[in-house]
Amino acid sequence: MKLKQLESLLGNLQQFSNPKVDLEQYPTGPHIASRLLFTAENTFGDVNGKVVADFGCGCGTLGLAGALLGADNVIGIDIDSQSLEIASLNAEDLELDMNLIWCDIKNLKLRGGLVDTVVMNPPFGTRKKGSDMDFLFMGLKVASQAVYSLHKTTTRDHVRRTALRDFSAKSAEVLCELRFDVPHLYKFHKKKEVDIAVDLWRFVPS
Repeated sequence: MKLKQLESLLGNLQQFSNPKVDLEQYPTGPHIASRLLFTAENTFGDVNGKVVADFGCGCGTLGLAGALLGADNVIGIDIDSQSLEIASLNAEDLELDMNLIWCDIKNLKLRGGLVDTVVMNPPFGTRKKGSDMDFLFMGLKVASQAVYSLHKTTTRDHVRRTALRDFSAKSAEVLCELRFDVPHLYKFHKKKEVDIAVDLWRFVPS
């Protein structure tokens, strides 16, 4: 599947009808989602025929992008049941299978070796400090092959240091810098939309 076709399909997905600010729910746009999964597959071979888990899957965009690129099995995990309902509808619309788990990522119990690749757009940790690192810690614990994640570019040094020193990642590489479009979703938002610089990371677990 070509990148533009993938982006187009993802652009038709339903997104949050009632986003929750405490969970930092922002839709992962089709531009970023398609590039994350396309890079994971076409540069590293981490998607096709693999078991892919989407941590904090929200409406399922990243996981379903993995399914469209030939993942053998896709698992979506989220703490918000309403988001999982939308993810389920999105999977139905695309006629794809996605196994959904209602769970706080910190309480996740997945057998080691079950998941090859973890993909995620975790909370940036602006509402709940450290939540981004909670996701990364669990991703590196669960994935046998690689973790792909988005983090604010301003946290680059902290993310690299934490992954390598504290979480024993074998490698932590910024693949590219992207612009994350945050639309006007919440009352405290002053602007119509804001672009945030984010890094697309690839981590290899030890």
